[in-house]
Amino acid sequence: MDQEILWLDWTGLHITPWKMIGYTGALMFGGRWLVQFVASRRAGRPVIPRLFWYMSLLGSFMTLSYFLFSSKQDSVGVLQNLFPTFTAAYSLWLDIRHHGWHHDRPGH
Repeated sequence: MDQEILWLDWTGLHITPWKMIGYTGALMFGGRWLVQFVASRRAGRPVIPRLFWYMSLLGSFMTLSYFLFSSKQDSVGVLQNLFPTFTAAYSLWLDIRHHGWHHDRPGH
């Protein structure tokens, strides 16, 4: 997974599958704020939709995996993503426990 993806060679960047996982995780983790912004704008008040927690959990898990398993193996990145992984999982669990599984679906 640390071998360069050859069809992305045209970018001039050394991109490996692990880097793609890291990039996707970082974009997912950052993109959750856009989801929260749109949901709050629609509601006319600050809200945190369940998708925010799914994106938080998946994004932090992906970046944590990148820092743990790629050739990078950076302890700073691990520590930076370890806490958000657990807090997102706990917050998602609380949301599901409080609202049920189908809270964000239309008609539920």
